[in-house]
Parts: sequence; structure tokens; C-alpha cells
Amino acid sequence: MIQQFYPQVFHPYSYELNKDMHFAAAHFVPHEEAGKCRQVHGHTYFVNVTVAGDELNKSGFLVNFQDLKRVVHDRYDHTLLNDQTADFNGQNSNDFPTTEVVARKIWENIQSFLDTLLNKPNCVQVLVRETPTSYVVYRPKSCVQR
Repeated sequence: MIQQFYPQVFHPYSYELNKDMHFAAAHFVPHEEAGKCRQVHGHTYFVNVTVAGDELNKSGFLVNFQDLKRVVHDRYDHTLLNDQTADFNGQNSNDFPTTEVVARKIWENIQSFLDTLLNKPNCVQVLVRETPTSYVVYRPKSCVQR
């Protein structure tokens, strides 16, 4: 495996974990200015999720890596992202399945899961690589303790 290095996000937390994962999915961008991306096509998306916090859970984890993979991989792998109507739609550009929106939706889904945990970790960054030369980083506007 090739070691990956990602942009760092500065935060006030004591612990930080990063989880790399990938999923294969198709999508199309439903807008006339999307060019070739208006056609259905697929990618192997590579994702890095950064979670931070000050408290470990009863198992000694900030969060279990398997749970992060379940939230992302199990939701999107081998799907047409446009069919994931809980996350994407063709009416609002803020919900088109572009790489930017995919990164934000992954953050929203992970943070919703993290909010259920007693130790309250925070997702501080999501990086989504769509191609070997193109990636998007999504960070919530504030990384201060919630």
C-alpha cells in the first residue's frame, strides 16, 4: 500500500484519527454546464476521514474504524449516487452528486453518527479523491469543540 499524506486541519482536540477507504460508484451531474459529466460515468472514490476528540470510549477508541467504513462504504459502494435521494437530488445544485457535495454529504452522515456516541467526537475533515489528479477537501466552518 502506498502511504498517503493529506492536508492537515488544525483543531483543539487531543486525539485525531484518520480512516482511508474507497468505494466504486457512478454518477452524473444534471446541469448543462457540466459538460461530459452530464453523462452517467463511474469512479473509484478514495476517501480520507479525519475525526478528532478529547474523550475515548469504553473500548479505548475515539471511534471504531469499522463504524466509519460502514457509514460511508456500505452506503455508497456500487451505487448510482443520483439514486441516493436521501443525500442527492437533481433540483438543487447544493445537492448534485459532484465531488464537493459528496465530500459534504459524507461529513454530514459521519457527524450524524458521531453525535450518537457518548464521547462526542467530531469529524473535522473529509477528503474525496475522484481521480488520481483531482480531490476535494470539506471542512465544517468551525472546528471548535461543539
